[in-house]
Amino acid sequence: MNKLKKMWATAVVLALGTATSFAQNGVTGINSATTSLKTYVAPVTDVVLVIGGIVGIVGAIRVYSKWNSGDQDINKELMGWGGSCVFLVVSAVVIKAFFGLT
Repeated sequence: MNKLKKMWATAVVLALGTATSFAQNGVTGINSATTSLKTYVAPVTDVVLVIGGIVGIVGAIRVYSKWNSGDQDINKELMGWGGSCVFLVVSAVVIKAFFGLT
């Protein structure tokens, strides 16, 4: 029984020792992930702005088409497409501000 206790004590000491070294490597890992992620923020926000522009053009064409066809309920369509464009533009700005790239 005494041997079993010594084995468990040794296992606990080894586990605690490796946990400390993993924690220190974790901090460097988080820092490197942050710097790596910051390199992707600018291209992603540019892509989001391009998608917002495409959505805006498609929405404008759809609203214009409905308006010319005499549809009386274009306000809902206009607010939906306009809101989606505003959301995409604001989300791109918020992403840049979150990572401190403004």
